[in-house]
Amino acid sequence: MAKVGLKDIDVKGRRVLVRVDFNVPIEQGIENLPKYDFRLRAVLPTLEYLLAQNARLVLCSHLGRPKGKIVEGLRMAPVGQRLEALLKRKVTCIPEVVGPKAQAAANALKPGDVLLLENLRFNAGEEANDPEFAKALAVLGEVYVSDAFSVAHRAHASTAGVPQYLPSAAGSLMQKEIEMLGGALAAPTRPLAALLGGAKVSDKIKVLENLLNKVDTLFIGGGMAVTFLRARGYSTGRSAVEEAQIEFARGILAEAKRCGIATNLPSEVVVAPEFKADAVPVSTVAADKIPADAYVMDIGPRTAEAFAAGLQKCGTVIWNGPMGVFEFPAFAKGTERVARALAASKARTVVGGGSTAEAVEALGLSDKMAHVSTGGGASLEFLEGRELPGIAALPDVK
Repeated sequence: MAKVGLKDIDVKGRRVLVRVDFNVPIEQGIENLPKYDFRLRAVLPTLEYLLAQNARLVLCSHLGRPKGKIVEGLRMAPVGQRLEALLKRKVTCIPEVVGPKAQAAANALKPGDVLLLENLRFNAGEEANDPEFAKALAVLGEVYVSDAFSVAHRAHASTAGVPQYLPSAAGSLMQKEIEMLGGALAAPTRPLAALLGGAKVSDKIKVLENLLNKVDTLFIGGGMAVTFLRARGYSTGRSAVEEAQIEFARGILAEAKRCGIATNLPSEVVVAPEFKADAVPVSTVAADKIPADAYVMDIGPRTAEAFAAGLQKCGTVIWNGPMGVFEFPAFAKGTERVARALAASKARTVVGGGSTAEAVEALGLSDKMAHVSTGGGASLEFLEGRELPGIAALPDVK
């Protein structure tokens, strides 16, 4: 899946349209952007390379879900201000995406200038992958660079449409995502482990199916472990169980056993009488002794230690999903323990995006992992073995 990269195309002094993903949680407040600028920092290598080539940058991104309408609270200007601080150079923000004013602003750029367009999703043509909108975007650049892996699973105008009209390449982040996620699947250092968590089995069905014939060992925590515990015949209290997925979970366990794949489920769990941050009392119980009136909130400390020990023996770990309700501090200990174990191990750990990336980032451990993906849904679909439209649209290395 080798794609044409930055060094394969001529960008010197040229106007480069760069699709980035600056979809930060702006609802947390503009003043908090420095806490949530992971995606901005992730594309700095691409932007800095292009600027070193005296390129003239036209950046485009979406922010939130405005559904084709202008939403004042979802304008890109505050994000542009944060980017300006990170790049240490002026970033010009305009209130247009396409049209005469956007074209005039792009044409006026000098080498080393940076222009940030308005929210792509203010125009309904973006999510509809409208060819006319894609063409209108394309005229703003002479070359197109895609560095927004996190939306590569979306066939939108800025991801799948624009490459039809401009010489195109993958940015540094896009290439790294493809290489790290793809390499973990195609050429892992053995043993290869999948550490899966998060709320739902249904979110990970295709991932489990795709990974099962590739991994040597499987670790399952988080809310999805509850459905697997039910599949083993255990009572799971008041926790949400995906009844429709119990047979699927039972089949995964049986197939793993048949293939000699070690499957690790929680032997004990942390429970509480309410699903909330300050629920009391909190207790640790055996996985087959969950009280009828309790919610499973995290893996237990002995399970966390067992998971940590097992993961540290692996050569490659693919991690997608926290081990508990990580957003509640009282129930973040399982996730923190396995994260610190992986950070200290020699395992090549590839972290899926979304809540897993947020957890690792919050713990300050991102730089201890081989790779932390910027894409939640995109990384999941990649691990499922699907073709992502935003990657397929980019030219292959010949």
